[in-house]
Amino acid sequence: MHEHFFQCPYCWEEISMLLDTSIAQQTYIEDCEVCCNPIEVTPGFQAEELVSFRATDIAQ
Repeated sequence: MHEHFFQCPYCWEEISMLLDTSIAQQTYIEDCEVCCNPIEVTPGFQAEELVSFRATDIAQ
């Protein structure tokens, strides 16, 4: 597991998420721990090191 800190695309607060380093490419939805809005999270790993990260809002 890898803890990653980033800014929420809704409320702009710094939040952290635990990312599973055993899966090289993944996309999933997780709620912001501050404002509870859903964030699409797309981390990428190589040799269990974070090499890319994207967090986008999914508001309609």
